[in-house]
Amino acid sequence: MPITALGYMGIRARSLGDWADYAGRLLGMQQVDHGGGSLAFRMDDWRQRFVIMDEPGDELAFMGWQVSNTEELDDLGARLENAGVEVTEAGRDLCDRRFVERMIYCDDPDGNRVELFAMPRLATDPFRPARSIEGFLTGPYGMGHAVLHVMDVAPLLPFYRDILGFHVSDYGLSPYPMYFFHVNGRHHSFAMIGTGRRGLHHFMVEYRNLDDVGQGYDLALLEEERVAYTLGRHTNDYMTSFYARTPSRFFIESGWGGRIIDVDSWQPHETDVGPSFWGHERVHLPEDRRSVMRDMRLKAAAEGKRTPMMVDCPWLYDQITR
Repeated sequence: MPITALGYMGIRARSLGDWADYAGRLLGMQQVDHGGGSLAFRMDDWRQRFVIMDEPGDELAFMGWQVSNTEELDDLGARLENAGVEVTEAGRDLCDRRFVERMIYCDDPDGNRVELFAMPRLATDPFRPARSIEGFLTGPYGMGHAVLHVMDVAPLLPFYRDILGFHVSDYGLSPYPMYFFHVNGRHHSFAMIGTGRRGLHHFMVEYRNLDDVGQGYDLALLEEERVAYTLGRHTNDYMTSFYARTPSRFFIESGWGGRIIDVDSWQPHETDVGPSFWGHERVHLPEDRRSVMRDMRLKAAAEGKRTPMMVDCPWLYDQITR
């Protein structure tokens, strides 16, 4: 797969002070000062993973997708142009602001800016989280995942699946058409929900320790209406997580224990279980819409749906699979 991970994300927002507090105190990201009227945050040894630009809109500005090398980047650019997509080569100034050596960019059919880059720059000092956490699960799995509202799934499928080479993990048709894609072992790095509107629904960051999620949940519960989805567990990627409102018009999912798939043997499939085994009560929704999701969870529970036993011990796994 030429695209290997979701490398970084950027949003537009005017509430920079609120965002500095949110990303640090609640999420545990490390704020770094690059100047230029924007905020930037680290999650690991990269120079930055999350950028907030002081611009109107409270919306997604760009998604940065990592490509394995410059040759693959050239091939991807040619593939996009052959499909009629306008592609721009980023200048040195923009590459320096993204802390990458080379980058091209374009828009998807819904107008979302997609940046494709190679060779990210690493920091020379260790990551220092703003709250006490064990760290984020990044590395080969990228910064997490991004989920978009889209007007219609149909025109976006060829762009992401056929041109960019994203692989469908699974999909659902109720209550909205939903498609989940992987570019590495993370069950999904990208998803889209056909809600009939445009914009970022949420992005997810995964912690290395479940207690870091729980302690973040405690902090979020201290603030009125901060929690959007209560603590719960998803059916497709097995993520234990909660969703919190941000200072902008989307959510951030804080998760742990996400599913790692074998990309060589994985088969895409339709799922009709509903999005969660338990929890994830949509407290931000009116009762009639909450009840639809609640009924799905109760049905899954009545049918005995649950996460299969997972072994997270290399030595033991080797012994039992001999």
